[in-house]
This record gives sequence, structure tokens and C-alpha cells, in this order.
Amino acid sequence: MEHNIDDKAVVLFEDGSFYEGKAAGKKGTSYGEVCINTGMTGYQETFTDPSYYKQVLLTTHIHIGNYGISQSDMQSDRVYMSGLVCKSFSDEYSRKKADNNLQDFLENQNIVCIHDIDTRAIARNIREKGSMNCIISTEITDIEALRKTLEQAPKYTGIELSSEISNRPFYTVGSENAPVRLAIMDFGMKANMLKNFVARDCYVGVFPAKTRIEELMEFTPDGFFLSNGPGDPGAMDYAIETVQKIIATGKPTLGICLGHQLLALANGISTYKMKNGHRGVNHPVINQKTGKCIITSQNHGYAVSEKDILEKSDIIEVTYRNLNDNTVEGIQMKGKPAFSVQYHPESHPGPNDSVYIFDEFIDLLKQTKYN
Repeated sequence: MEHNIDDKAVVLFEDGSFYEGKAAGKKGTSYGEVCINTGMTGYQETFTDPSYYKQVLLTTHIHIGNYGISQSDMQSDRVYMSGLVCKSFSDEYSRKKADNNLQDFLENQNIVCIHDIDTRAIARNIREKGSMNCIISTEITDIEALRKTLEQAPKYTGIELSSEISNRPFYTVGSENAPVRLAIMDFGMKANMLKNFVARDCYVGVFPAKTRIEELMEFTPDGFFLSNGPGDPGAMDYAIETVQKIIATGKPTLGICLGHQLLALANGISTYKMKNGHRGVNHPVINQKTGKCIITSQNHGYAVSEKDILEKSDIIEVTYRNLNDNTVEGIQMKGKPAFSVQYHPESHPGPNDSVYIFDEFIDLLKQTKYN
């Protein structure tokens, strides 16, 4: 039976509010924590970011699907979000290089979608009340029945998810004769992170989330990279322990997003769940050392504790801050070649203002290796 994107769908939120709209994607029922993304482009890269695992994406930009789907825009092997809430859903597209339309793509990826509803009103409500779960259904229209199902949905806080999706066996990318060998801890890495390192002439070994330090060292790396990924960083005891051992090697280490949070936790600095995370491609961040402002791509619902950093100012310093809410966006260890950023310098989607972070890290790797 052909799917009709005008079929009825319902979305119910944890606070009891609900909206009736139209269905798209796969017919069915799905739930998860709602994440508000403000990006005006790059929906495919966002959908395929593993950091959205088990979360429902709500887009504030009106038009979704209007330029289609292209294999070249994939940031992983599949869509990781559990559902989509949007205003105007288009199954027609204008981009010549597109391989498919959004309807077929979501249906093939088993993603439930509701559209033709007031996403701006939903966003205002969530920003006022804080993050919450929701349930989308194209098959259950009874609100009380949906409410009972939603009550059984797990909370996003306190759950470890990286090991569920980072289970690909060790693999390498790049030339073995490259001047730099880099060990990547894959907690849910976006494809463009890997591309940035290979483009900078690195031989990269990619390890699954629960790899032990002994296996990492067998690769004889010149440094380490801690990737982005889903879930609560405070629930990742295994990763925190590994990062502590990575720091102890004295080799250069870079963390991005979840990797940033794990570097902080490895230094005894706690993380906390934000009332509303930062998700979009227009977040202003200031470099504390240069005073330069950059516009960044972001996707995170947890942040590093400013209070804990102040108490450990002898070993950690803040390098970047968010100009909207002053939250910590970057840290540097004092006396050790380890630093991290909360935002996404690899973009995809988003601006390239901060791509220089990769250059700084490669320079540090080479200086440490050859000096």
C-alpha cells in the first residue's frame, strides 16, 4: 500500500500537550527525547548524526525535504534519530544531484514523521519548560493510549548509548606512510570528522567505544581523538577511565562534543543536563585567548560545569565560551597537550569558521612527535 503523506498523525508531549498533523516517513509509533534544531539547511547531515540516537528531532525551519537526499551528505551509515517533527514536509525536490526524495528515504530508514503542525509553538513551550519526551504515532490516535505508552519511555538522563552504536570492528583509513598516526575513539563519530583527519595526511585507526588502552597503544599512535556521540557522558565510566589513561600517556589529545565532556570528566570535572541543549548551525562562540568570535555548528544536551573548572583552575582553563548563555565551549589542560571543544568544527551541517581546530591539533601532533 502506497504511503500518503496526508494521512493523520499525532504527537503527544510529556507535559500533556498534543498536536494533530499529517504523517510522513514510515507508518507506526515512535518516541524519544525532543531535540530542537534551528538549522535552516543540512537536514540530511543532521538526521544521520549518531548523536541523535533515540531522540526525536524537531526542526524550527519551515521547509524540510525541499532539496532532496544525496548519498554524499550522509554523516553515517543510517538515520539515528527515532522520529521527526516538522512544519512543511516536501516529497518533491529541486537539487539535481539528489538521489532520492525525503519520503522514500525516511520510509526506507523506518523513521516516523509528523508534519503540518506549529513547530514554533512547540519549541517555545519546550524552551520554557525544559527538555521532555514525546511520542509520535500514525496508528494510535487515542491520546490516553498514547499517554500510557509514553509513560513507559525511558528518560535520556543517566543512560549510556555510545557502546550500542559504536560496535564496528577496528579499521584504518589513510596511508600507513602518513607522517602522523592517530587513534580515534569512536563514540558515535560523524563522517566529516574522519575526512578532516585524512585530508590532513593522517593514518587513522578507528576503535569502538569500549576499547581498552592496551589495544589503543598497540596501534602506536602519535595522539588520540575523542569523538562525538549520544547519551549521558556521566554514565560512561568505562570511557572516563580510558580517557584518564590516554591523558597519562602524555600524547596529544583532542575531544569534540561528547569527547570534550569526557575529557572534563576524566579530570574530575562534572557535566550536567541543560534545560535545553544547543542544536543548530548558528551558535556564536568566543575564543577566550584571542577575543575572536566564530559561528559554530552544535548538537549537545549536556555541558561542562563551570564551578568545577574554577575549583580545578590549576589543571584546567576555559578556552571558549558560548555568547548566548556563557556556557563552557572549550577547555585546555595546563601542562599537558590535551584540549577539547563542545561545538563541531567539522561542520556538515554548518559554517567552517572553526575548522582550524583540526590544523591546530595536527600541528601539535607533529611538534610533539618530531621535537
